Amino acid sequence: MWAAGTLKVRDCLAATSVTLRRCLKLGATMAKSKFEFAEKHSFIKPNDSRALHLMTKCAQTVMNELEDIVIAYGQSDEYSFVFKRKSNWFKRRASKFMTHVVSQFASSYVFYWRDYFEDQPLLYPPGFDGRVVVYPSNQTLKDYLSWRQADCHVNNLYNTVFWALVQQSGLTPLQAQERLQGTLAADKNEILFSEFNINYNNEPLMYRKGTVLIWQKVEEITTKEVKLPPEMEGKKMAVTRTRTVVVPLHCNIIGDAFWKEHPEILDEDS
Repeated sequence: MWAAGTLKVRDCLAATSVTLRRCLKLGATMAKSKFEFAEKHSFIKPNDSRALHLMTKCAQTVMNELEDIVIAYGQSDEYSFVFKRKSNWFKRRASKFMTHVVSQFASSYVFYWRDYFEDQPLLYPPGFDGRVVVYPSNQTLKDYLSWRQADCHVNNLYNTVFWALVQQSGLTPLQAQERLQGTLAADKNEILFSEFNINYNNEPLMYRKGTVLIWQKVEEITTKEVKLPPEMEGKKMAVTRTRTVVVPLHCNIIGDAFWKEHPEILDEDS
């Protein structure tokens, strides 16, 4: 069982997730919900690309600081981070995994806010909660990440139809909710297409699939002065170097194709 502050994560994969839950004002005892935060800061519905890109920037910052994270997955107001199976960070203490990820994520959210919300000031400091879960096998971990992506699809399809009914048909939120009660995915797709001429499959992948962050090698070309023969002095040359960076993908991680393409993520020796 987990013991706060003392548990050692051993031969299992540890996944840490952070979620935008509450935004506390100084001296306040009642937390504001994530929905109130979105409303107060004028988030675009059903999806605000600024908010999603900000979350991804924060997740990339976390991965750059904690390089033992092998993959991250984000959607809506949450991100999950998976550490190497044999990571020895923080002596494998679960409490350290969680506090470092959450604190880095929250501070990055505030630090980078202006880069994505240029005309919208941050009205009060956001807060994120977190948890650490230990998965005993690669398959269990893949099932977890698949569940998060399936959840992304279900929620986004619902929200896309819901806000189309509210914003374009003039229904109240309650009326839209009642209209969608008991509908299946096929019903929602039909409403979008027949009433709003929206093909859900053409919606941005970031909204439908979420964002996967993995490490990839990329080539960078820079121009710099190098030592050259006298007749070529003063000239600059293009230099190519390879770096491993955190890359965002909007792809399907349900099934085996993604994992076969990136076997290094769940390498038993990592």
